[in-house]
Amino acid sequence: MDRNDIVVGTTSGMLEAEILRSLLKSRGIEARLSHEALTTIYGFGVGPLAEVEIIVPADQAEEARQILEDYYANRIDEDDSEDTE
Repeated sequence: MDRNDIVVGTTSGMLEAEILRSLLKSRGIEARLSHEALTTIYGFGVGPLAEVEIIVPADQAEEARQILEDYYANRIDEDDSEDTE
């Protein structure tokens, strides 16, 4: 992990992590995921080995946390996303 990167959230599996990474990307935040290789090899879906960290640049961490908070509070609306055109 780069010194300027911050973990803004942890999920219990790759599916949720990919959804959240896509959400952050749609809002202009470059997020990446970190997980144990055993998760992919053995297909762990629960427990500590299934955890996935969501990592963003430090200067976007506050905005990313707010987006994730809104997501978990069901305050995200399709109309909220910015146009990428």
